Amino acid sequence: MAQITQLESKLAEVLGLAQAAQQATKKVARLAKGEKELVALLDRMNAEAKETEKRCKALAEKRDGKKTAINRKARETKTEATEMMGTYLSGDDVDALDGFEFLTMAEAGELGHWEIVKTMATKAKDRPLVRLAEWATPIQQGHVEAVRTSSLQLAENEDPNEPEG
Repeated sequence: MAQITQLESKLAEVLGLAQAAQQATKKVARLAKGEKELVALLDRMNAEAKETEKRCKALAEKRDGKKTAINRKARETKTEATEMMGTYLSGDDVDALDGFEFLTMAEAGELGHWEIVKTMATKAKDRPLVRLAEWATPIQQGHVEAVRTSSLQLAENEDPNEPEG
């Protein structure tokens, strides 16, 4: 297997995070069933994650002989992110707020990864990857703000004095 660069490793990570985001948005949408606006938001985020995955894969295919290594690293990242989600959203008492709290962390992490990709791609003068990061970063910024706002709205609907469980 070809050895990948630090930058290609970061490309693999954002690819894996986009794949994990698709699973996360589906899981949280199940937790938020009945909340039409939240489910619509999650459906849009899922579609954007699919498009991100598609664009990352297209760029990985252009990496001479490194597609397999990039995809392997992406699978590792996806598995790690999915395991975190499983830990955070396990149990019978998880609800939409728990889901959006998890997404707040996950989307912030994804945004940070894209900003790192952009910085490294700029330094490497890798124009295709810079362009991809310039496309993805505003989408991720929108995701961070949307899940933050949704989390706060869900928290507003909670009774802070109700016993847990």
